[in-house]
Amino acid sequence: MDAKLDNIPRAETLHYLAWHGTPLTEELEKDLDRCEAMILETAQPRLVWRLFTLEADGRFSGTDYVPGGTDVGIFLSGCEQVVLLAATLGVEAENLIRRAQVRNMADAIILDAAGSAAIETVCDTFCRELAEKLAPRYLTERFSPGYGDYPLTDQRVIFRLLDVSRRIGVNLTESDLMIPQKSVTALIGVSDTPHKYRQSGCESCSGRFTCAYRKEGKTCGKL
Repeated sequence: MDAKLDNIPRAETLHYLAWHGTPLTEELEKDLDRCEAMILETAQPRLVWRLFTLEADGRFSGTDYVPGGTDVGIFLSGCEQVVLLAATLGVEAENLIRRAQVRNMADAIILDAAGSAAIETVCDTFCRELAEKLAPRYLTERFSPGYGDYPLTDQRVIFRLLDVSRRIGVNLTESDLMIPQKSVTALIGVSDTPHKYRQSGCESCSGRFTCAYRKEGKTCGKL
């Protein structure tokens, strides 16, 4: 399956802008339209994925990989298979945001939010298509390194198993962050029965250290 990005949900862009529901001005609406259109025009979404059987000891079939921490084991409880996913908007979208940070910071903020919404949309679209492909089996939500106690260092194993750098052009920094930044890695459980898991609270979120809502003593409402 190919990466797809046909639109950017406005509600998602506003979420990443920490919008609190106040009426949007006509000027802001135009800026949102323009910046979302720029991301759609510039983004070159790519993804790679692989399906594994879960062994009894928690290993992914054909590998020696057992995800770190305890949360992933709980998350995948009852699943027979697991999908590893890596996706990105590509370097051009990253460069678009960086250029805006020099020329027009207001645009840069909106572009950054639209980029975050865009890569989530790429992953959401993939998951919908994967669910159709694997039906009548069910998919869990996505779970990424950095959530709960799933170590960010596991990025390196995911990159090796999916050959991420070569196949979609994403690289890791020494601190295990992805470049381009508008990129995602995640695992998704596959089960014969509906399976829902969610750690509640800000501490389970990988964005807790930079969250605009949390800085104001609020939450985004998603956890």
